[in-house]
Amino acid sequence: MATVARVTTITARSTKGFDDAVTQGIARSSKTLRNVSGAWVKDQKVEVVDGAVSAWQVTLEVTFVLED
Repeated sequence: MATVARVTTITARSTKGFDDAVTQGIARSSKTLRNVSGAWVKDQKVEVVDGAVSAWQVTLEVTFVLED
């Protein structure tokens, strides 16, 4: 039996850090997508206000296995 997966791109933002942005992105994806099996951090960036980092953002390629 073969397994077929699909990949979708999402963006997640956090005021705590990159790790939190990834965690929040996966948690939110798992509410909508079934069988999430992994993710690839495609891009990272920060928002800066008055010379200080105010938010962290990640773009994730989320993989989920399709059901039969």
